[in-house]
Amino acid sequence: MTDPIIVLATTLVFFLAGAVKGVIGLGLPTVSLGLMTVIMDLPTAMTLMLAPTFITNVLQATTGGYTMVLLRRIWPFLFFATVLVWPGGLVLKEADLSLMAAFLGVVLVAYALTGFFGLRMTTRPERERGIGVVTGAVNGVLSGMVGSYAVPGVMYLQSLELPRDQFVQAMGMLFLCTTIALGVTLSGTNLMTLDMGLASVLAVVPAILGFFAGQHIRKKLSEGLFRTLFYVALLVLGAFIAAKALLF
Repeated sequence: MTDPIIVLATTLVFFLAGAVKGVIGLGLPTVSLGLMTVIMDLPTAMTLMLAPTFITNVLQATTGGYTMVLLRRIWPFLFFATVLVWPGGLVLKEADLSLMAAFLGVVLVAYALTGFFGLRMTTRPERERGIGVVTGAVNGVLSGMVGSYAVPGVMYLQSLELPRDQFVQAMGMLFLCTTIALGVTLSGTNLMTLDMGLASVLAVVPAILGFFAGQHIRKKLSEGLFRTLFYVALLVLGAFIAAKALLF
């Protein structure tokens, strides 16, 4: 991480990713991974995003005042989304990195399409726990494999029709638990070195600056318009990453 061009690109990526999170409450891992895998391998990109993601998610997960209410309702989902990151990380260690990058592209495209077209599911109260376990398990494995925290976890949380403040805090709780689990997984599989850990810590600065810039932008920009542009950009980026990994 001594190449000035790589350092500059990393700084800009995390500023942009932080800004996205500041505007819509999610997207830092998705945007940072999507852009960083254009210039580096997937495990390195996943390692770099850990500290910025952790710091911003601590703020989001602890703000709102609904911690105990949410834990009582979604703890099975959070539990499986956390513990199954490890098996996903083992797959990452042994798998073909080009294939994993292509899979990340597919995940980005799927996430973009569901958001762009407003697709969402509704979960009946009596089925919340069972669906939460399955969704959490899938989310955990995917997080370990490709570092994408949102699919299908955010869609499940949307299906619960939580009030806006609870929904934002619940996303923060999911992202925080997954970030911690991913950090432990990458360390345990020797994918995260001391140098990369330090680089990840340094990436917190542009991410935080971007986060506050995003909050400022949110006051001036229609959130609906921004979401549309965000999902279109993810669709294009995901398709590019998948094509690049499979064809080049």
